[in-house]
Amino acid sequence: MPQAPLKIDIQVECADWEAAWPQLHRESRSILRRAFGWRDLICGPSGGEVALIFADDERLKALNFQFRGKRLNTNVLSFPDPDIPFGGIAIAFETVKREAQKQGKSFVNHSKHMILHGFLHLLGYDHIKPRAARLMEGLEIAILSEMSISNPYILEGKARG
Repeated sequence: MPQAPLKIDIQVECADWEAAWPQLHRESRSILRRAFGWRDLICGPSGGEVALIFADDERLKALNFQFRGKRLNTNVLSFPDPDIPFGGIAIAFETVKREAQKQGKSFVNHSKHMILHGFLHLLGYDHIKPRAARLMEGLEIAILSEMSISNPYILEGKARG
């Protein structure tokens, strides 16, 4: 049986994204397709839809309060859709840029990591408990390494702990 496709809808609400990441559309689709290719291992459905929203801090802070009751900035939020496989991922420009600079990472690579992180949340992975966090982080490390992106959990030569 042929596999169902992954439909990806990209919405850019903050123009800073395209200025900082000229290949945003092509490369963000690529990271989602790469993760989707791991679905046999990560127990994902054979097809679905992802809405990827590139927004600013103000938008994500509002969404974080609306859906999680937290008045805080955040880098990425995931919104599973109960009617279709997957759902939406929203990512905040200023927070991702600030984190990348603070951690000495490439803005683009950190953005790709946040997209992957959000996608794994859509699949039901989380990082609340240590064991679940190790599993999710291990998948992120493996998938990112296929794209020649180094372990995002190693900061300044030290593993995060």
